[in-house]
Amino acid sequence: MTQAINLVTGASRGLGYATALALAETGAHVIALARTSGGLEDLADAIDATPGSCTLVPLDITDDDGLARMARAIFDRWGKLDLLVHAAAHAAPCAPAEMTAAKDLDGAIATNFRATQRLITMCDPLLKAAEKGRAVYIADDRAGAPLFSAYGASKAAGRALFESWAAETRTIGPEVTIHTPAPMPTALRARFYPGENRDDLADTGTEAARLLTTLGITA
Repeated sequence: MTQAINLVTGASRGLGYATALALAETGAHVIALARTSGGLEDLADAIDATPGSCTLVPLDITDDDGLARMARAIFDRWGKLDLLVHAAAHAAPCAPAEMTAAKDLDGAIATNFRATQRLITMCDPLLKAAEKGRAVYIADDRAGAPLFSAYGASKAAGRALFESWAAETRTIGPEVTIHTPAPMPTALRARFYPGENRDDLADTGTEAARLLTTLGITA
């Protein structure tokens, strides 16, 4: 069987890390993209103990040229991409809508919206080249919530891009879906809810396993 080639963004921590590790445990090759090199190195160490393998891509997802180089490298080496899991997100500081700083809004838009569109552009032909290419957007339900204007709006915009992509490719592929995980004790959530009691939050590994189950991916 040909090894599945999977790209996971935001793979250095949180759900992205857990998903990348879970995919490697099925024997897949994981292309792990994140800004944090240390987290990626920790992931590589963990993947070494699985049947899978990985390629680390220490890259800011807002780097258009970097994304283009990555996509070209994927094409040159494998000629396809079987799965994209887009988990990367920017946690803009909470603030009332009228007090949101321009730099915070710009940062949220750059990562959560614009980079999402560029990622679609780069990955669509690679996913179409696979026998059954699939893409998953990790969504959030805080759009319109008090104090979440920049984060909520930019994540909702990113989701809208994936929903348009899903509608456009329904008959021709790739298969594009939206996945909303349960609240988890991630670093992103900690920025929004400092001091929160994390005992009742879902484990990232459990949520990664649930995601793979919804995709029908097993070892």
